[in-house]
Amino acid sequence: MSHTHLHLLPEQIYPFDARGIAKRFRHAAIFGALDALNSGETMRFVNDHDPLPLLNQLEQRYGAAVSIQYVQREPGQIVIDFVRT
Repeated sequence: MSHTHLHLLPEQIYPFDARGIAKRFRHAAIFGALDALNSGETMRFVNDHDPLPLLNQLEQRYGAAVSIQYVQREPGQIVIDFVRT
């Protein structure tokens, strides 16, 4: 019996809660998660602050390959969908 790794369907969302990751590892973990996405897949990022420096880094690193869409943008509760295009 063979086992194959199956990715979620493109319309499904992978949650990523940055609040539980040590600050010094967050950006590396986020880059790794985005690198693992296939085209059309979404990572739903949750954080306690608006990560503007991170968004600038993502734009420099990925350009148009990752779209950024705010789902929620309130103090203490930031939710952003990163979609691999």
